[in-house]
Amino acid sequence: MYKLIALDIDGTLLNSEKKITSDVFDSIQKAKENGAKVVLSTGRPLPGVTPLLNELNLNDEGDYVICFNGAVVQEVKSQKVISNIEMSYEDFKDIYRVVKKLNTKVHINTPTNLITPHKEPSEYTVHESEINKIPIVYKSEEDIDDSITFCKIMIIDHPERLEEILEVLPNELREKYTVVRSAPFFLEFLNKKANKGTALKALCNNINLPIEKTIAVGDEENDQHMIKMAGLGVAMGNARDSIKDISDYITTTNNDNGVANVINKFILNK
Repeated sequence: MYKLIALDIDGTLLNSEKKITSDVFDSIQKAKENGAKVVLSTGRPLPGVTPLLNELNLNDEGDYVICFNGAVVQEVKSQKVISNIEMSYEDFKDIYRVVKKLNTKVHINTPTNLITPHKEPSEYTVHESEINKIPIVYKSEEDIDDSITFCKIMIIDHPERLEEILEVLPNELREKYTVVRSAPFFLEFLNKKANKGTALKALCNNINLPIEKTIAVGDEENDQHMIKMAGLGVAMGNARDSIKDISDYITTTNNDNGVANVINKFILNK
């Protein structure tokens, strides 16, 4: 019945050692052999997810990836863009005003780099750069303009500080943007029309697949839209309670082959 499975990466596809277990690898290969599409759905840009796509053999014609938490959908081999929902310079100015008021830090995700207006970038900007293999570029506030492609904008700070920021985040920002916490230290702002759910829907429309024939698996707040959108929404055993509450099914944890168990049960019918 299910012909496509969309998988979050951190906390879902990868175990706590940031590795793909042999059981998860084997289940993904069998799903693909059986004609199901396996789509990685991530906050990362394409360079940050390409090593995993290669490792999983998800780099053939007809393989797709959802990047930037749904802002971009691409065909992997050709890199053809199926859907692209950007932000604007005006959006950056809106968010950066709040960033300065709250005395926190921000960076901009473009297709090729991370732009920061801070001469001393956050340790979490450095972390993002290392994970996704993209450079950090410093630009003063005055040098940031509408020549930049704004894929998403991120407030980054210590987890406990982000909790405080969420408490006082202006409602107008929540109303104007898709706001998701993708990690304890990442608060992401996207175009209001962009999320993993709308990306999944756009992909299904492109390949003429009913959304009812899809599965979405995740563990964090940025997965909620695709979990709600999919025919079967699955929370990992290690997911936030808020994600478990909206899911149709709860699998085992990322350290106990949760993704493999979903594929075996709902795609391979084992």
